Amino acid sequence: MALPRKRVNPQIIGGLVAAIAGGLVLIGLGIRAREVEGGLPNLYFYVFAAIALGASLRVITHQRPVYAALYFILTILSSAGLYLILAAEFMAFALIIIYAGAILITYLFVIMMATQSPSEEEVDVLAEYDLQAREPLAAVFAGFLILGALSVMIFTGASKLPGSEEIRAQAPHPDHMLQLLPRRVERVLQDEGLISGRERIVREARGVLSLDPEARTAIVARTVDVDGDPAGGFIPGSEREIALPDHLRARNVESLAYDFLNRHPMTIEIAGVILLMAMLGAVVLSRRQVDIDDERKRQQAERRLRDAEEARL
Repeated sequence: MALPRKRVNPQIIGGLVAAIAGGLVLIGLGIRAREVEGGLPNLYFYVFAAIALGASLRVITHQRPVYAALYFILTILSSAGLYLILAAEFMAFALIIIYAGAILITYLFVIMMATQSPSEEEVDVLAEYDLQAREPLAAVFAGFLILGALSVMIFTGASKLPGSEEIRAQAPHPDHMLQLLPRRVERVLQDEGLISGRERIVREARGVLSLDPEARTAIVARTVDVDGDPAGGFIPGSEREIALPDHLRARNVESLAYDFLNRHPMTIEIAGVILLMAMLGAVVLSRRQVDIDDERKRQQAERRLRDAEEARL
């Protein structure tokens, strides 16, 4: 009902129905969260979720493509807020940089090239596909199918999905990245006063720290001071075990950076090549559209000149 129609347009009724349905879903999620986890989600979750649902609805129902693109930006920003609530900082900023930046510019190029240039008779004209939705029944069926699948997953919970136990068993500890960040760990320990300036965490093979992320402990030892630099090796018998502070945790960005650069280095290169090709393609298409517009303007000028000469004769 919220999709655009050429004549009778019940978009207001469809928007109200969608708002009521979204509100019921959020209320159901809150009740389910209170029963399972003993507390409601963050207040900002409901704010960002309501903005994201409303803006995404306007993306697919607004008759003006440029306004739909602006609502798309609002959807991206609210989705980034949801990612921040989940402590996924990298996903939040990557979503804004990639979709609200690069992808949106590509959308605007397509909109400008697909939109017909206004004329003197019709300055504000909309194409047929903007006035009337194509295949609305198929779109409604696909939307309800996706909504049903997502609702089942949300209300069931990720922990009860098939294969979730095996995935959790194979996943490393969330703080395993601390073993690869010696400078950050030692700086935090020095700031907390747990180690002195001449103490360092004992290194194992390949420079991995002697740190147990599950037990939250680390083994430190005094180092030999060589010309004021405590890097001359560890003093035998000076090892001792300390407990890590509670706020010393691995960040989401650090884990992703290690995976990207160490395990999947080609993904960044491939992504850069794809974005470069998209930019070059947009430049070529826009240049072609400029040539077409210049030719059309030249033809209109010649036609006006002929009409003026005929009227004078």
